Amino acid sequence: MRTHLLLPSLLLLGSLSLTACSSGSSRASDSATAGARPGPSSGASPVRAVNPSKIKGLRIVNDSSENRSCPFATSYPDVPGATAMTDAMKKDVERRLATFRSMCDDSPTGADGRELNISHQFLIASGDVVGVRLTTQDRATAGDGLRTRTYWYDGKAGAYRTALALVGDGSRGAFVAALKKQLKGRDGTDADTVDEAFADRSNVVAILDDMTFTADGGLRVTFDRDEVGAAPAGRYVVTFSKATVTPWLSAFGKRARQQSEQPSRSLDLGATATPAPAVPTHTASDDDDTDCEKVHCIALTFDDGPAAPETATLLTYLAQYDARATFFTVGQNVAAHPDLVRAEARAGHEVGNHSWNHPDLTKLSPAQVTYQLNRTSAAIKAATGKAPTIFRPPYGAINSTVRGATSLSPVLWTLDTEDWKYPDAAKIAEAVIDKVKRNDVVLMHDIHATSVAAVPQILRALTARGYHFVTVSHLRATM
Repeated sequence: MRTHLLLPSLLLLGSLSLTACSSGSSRASDSATAGARPGPSSGASPVRAVNPSKIKGLRIVNDSSENRSCPFATSYPDVPGATAMTDAMKKDVERRLATFRSMCDDSPTGADGRELNISHQFLIASGDVVGVRLTTQDRATAGDGLRTRTYWYDGKAGAYRTALALVGDGSRGAFVAALKKQLKGRDGTDADTVDEAFADRSNVVAILDDMTFTADGGLRVTFDRDEVGAAPAGRYVVTFSKATVTPWLSAFGKRARQQSEQPSRSLDLGATATPAPAVPTHTASDDDDTDCEKVHCIALTFDDGPAAPETATLLTYLAQYDARATFFTVGQNVAAHPDLVRAEARAGHEVGNHSWNHPDLTKLSPAQVTYQLNRTSAAIKAATGKAPTIFRPPYGAINSTVRGATSLSPVLWTLDTEDWKYPDAAKIAEAVIDKVKRNDVVLMHDIHATSVAAVPQILRALTARGYHFVTVSHLRATM
């Protein structure tokens, strides 16, 4: 699919925040949960930040679609040694994605506002405990479509744990009673609705699926919209102090809280150590002096990474042909793999901004757009020492609100390989080789192994035809 051009050969377009509440606080602010921030960030009792790049062998499982009538982007972490937890996340993500896709199939022309976004945040990754929150924004559902769930892994027992496992079996009655007391009387709730929500024992596990520890040792419980109150009232948060919650915690809960308050220097889940994929060390010898007014140039661009090991493999292929490319990186993946982003920059490639967790930016407020892009730019600068100057809006969706919320220069594409749709390396390579024209900006994704596998054929065939591979900014500057 070739995009309409505004300039001769280039289109030059120039998650969640949960309110941290004290015990007995009111519901979480809807304005804060509209997708700008992928996890808790503010308040009197913040959640301690986790650096995912310290997790040896970590792999982020990503998937996305550029189909504007059914856009989605999903991610969850695969932590070595925590297979059971990874399997639980995978099952939930695939179930939600299948439901979303079936809705798209039922209405192939699309629906205004439809979008599925599933992002991740590490809560704890220390000692023998891992905690992860998945945040789902499904704009095809009623209300705000926002759902959160936390997943836990107990390395000592070698078992996946639900959020409710943080509370001891014998203390759950007292714990639930305390929750009900804090919820009753808030806006949108009454005694009957709260009692009804907790009446079914199986439902208790379902609604108590998002719990995490605050930095000061308290326990925060978050309820999705319509779980314990009227849907228009939004989400509710209850935070118990450390002193209050301590008698209720299970043995696992106490270990999880200890690792949250005083993180160990490493994560040890008892898994057999597997060597991490080598990060390419290719270093560009000098600046690119290709004159695109005199020779045929194209810009290969890769979205949604970095991904391990796919990005490392791609960097090796590009180095073999001394080809430069542009990587539009997703912030949560940059945080997990800053070494790969450093390798991109070191090899002379351009690193651009692709938002923190791949939402449709046109559906966010200006402040949310700014947060998505600024947080990602900060992660890129921390990895490379240089802030990006360009960004690619997810799905190519851009409007005046997005343009006005950032000083970054937007970049789209002129040739779409649709590699997300066709996991066939030969087909992807043909989509470029057969259709490419001078000064094209080619859209690909380095999260797909088949897309990376197509690159050697693309480089080989187009090099033979006299093409030079440059970054987007170099192409712009020399046209």
